[in-house]
Amino acid sequence: MHPERFVRRLAAAEIGETFNFYRDGDRAEVRRRRLRDYLDERAAAKLLLVGEAAGYRGARVSGIPFTSERQLTGEGPAEATATILQRTLGELALEALCWNVVPTHPGTATSNRRPTRAEIAAARPFLEEIASGRRILAVGRLAAEATGAPYLRHPSHGGAAEFRAGLLRFAAGGRL
Repeated sequence: MHPERFVRRLAAAEIGETFNFYRDGDRAEVRRRRLRDYLDERAAAKLLLVGEAAGYRGARVSGIPFTSERQLTGEGPAEATATILQRTLGELALEALCWNVVPTHPGTATSNRRPTRAEIAAARPFLEEIASGRRILAVGRLAAEATGAPYLRHPSHGGAAEFRAGLLRFAAGGRL
């Protein structure tokens, strides 16, 4: 995968009714650059954590899956899922690339919604390209259904301990 070309294709993509924050909105160029740099930095990562879709407080603002603007700059919105996931990866010393079944944002500037089947299908080529050669773990039920990968409890809404336990089992060589 060539990150520059990948990000360019993603920015040009129409994925159903989702908001493509890599193309549209203030700071789209910053989000494209951040994603390109993120993909470059984690090119050798063998583990891919896949979630449902970009969140309105997370990747929609930061440009990086499972990462909030506050984690990058110390300012702006924070996202609980991103905070829990990144903290857990750090505690367990796991290097992972994070992605979403739908990399663009379904919802509004202040809300999330579940992606449609058509949006999941339209985003599939991006997931397949980024997943090539990596072990996939699905963060949440939709990601597990869409990828067929082993399921990890989503860390939001009281799932942080179960999410951590699942990653710990994986890190220790256990099967999920």
